[in-house]
Amino acid sequence: MKKILITGCAGFIGFHISQLFLEKNFKVIGVDNLNNYYDVKLKNKRLSILIRNKNFSFKKLDINNSVKLKKIFSQKIYAVLHFAAQAGVRYSIDNPYSYFSSNLLGFCNILQIAKYYKVKKFIFASSSSIYGEKNTLPFNENISDQDNPIQLYAATKRSNEIIARSYFNLFKMNIIGLRFFTVYGNFGRPDMAIFKFTKNIISEKKIEVYNYGRHFRDFTHIEDVKNAVFKIFKKSKDSSNGRYEIINVGSGRPVNLNTIIQILEKSIGKKAKIKYIKKQIGDVKGTFSDVKKLKKKFGFSQQISIKEGLENFVSWYKQNYKI
Repeated sequence: MKKILITGCAGFIGFHISQLFLEKNFKVIGVDNLNNYYDVKLKNKRLSILIRNKNFSFKKLDINNSVKLKKIFSQKIYAVLHFAAQAGVRYSIDNPYSYFSSNLLGFCNILQIAKYYKVKKFIFASSSSIYGEKNTLPFNENISDQDNPIQLYAATKRSNEIIARSYFNLFKMNIIGLRFFTVYGNFGRPDMAIFKFTKNIISEKKIEVYNYGRHFRDFTHIEDVKNAVFKIFKKSKDSSNGRYEIINVGSGRPVNLNTIIQILEKSIGKKAKIKYIKKQIGDVKGTFSDVKKLKKKFGFSQQISIKEGLENFVSWYKQNYKI
């Protein structure tokens, strides 16, 4: 049974990916520092589900802790799926040091230790944020100008890609970066729009809609993300000459925020009280993923429509928050 290290296992994406690999009969070692960027109770809830599986073991530690990480890697880790990071666009404006620490130093620490222990695969989370404000849609992985980030979070994720490429060039590692596009779904992050909209519409509080509702996003359901990540993991061969690849993971079907609100209103059975606000610093108007590579090379196809995904999320929210 192959051992997989998944960092950020108590986070939204890391939790779901950990679940999937356990279902596929891998032994998963999960790492997370359980920070308080958002409700730790939600992180502990995710973790409580994972630890029910006998093939899952958990280590609470910071990814900058080289000594403890090396003890884990010495257990013959086959692959690393690195999802630990300080998330959030607006938070990065007021709290830059947490991004420097986790997204830069922590990333380099994990990558260097993976190199030292000759890990076969290194797959890490990048972000659609690296594209910034592009006029050419959809966003293709081969767009030449990707080095004009409009906020710090995007800058750290683009830095990860560049650093990872240098490790491929130097050490012939097998590395894949995944540019995730606005992932949503059950056990999602409370700071994300769909979670906040659902919570406030149900409780009949105002929702704040930025850019007067003109934003559009390539919303991607977590079930589709899980499916895509596992296909990439299985179909990406371990090459003795190494590999470096960047892959968009999105739906390829952007949706306007006002449409999202309308679907939520219908699913919840209540009208939203909306406070429209101007575009915020660090926000991009829209995202739209080109998923040709994901479809052609890895056989991915979207399974969860935005309507089905939002209805599922509302049902999950009501069940878990006793509505």
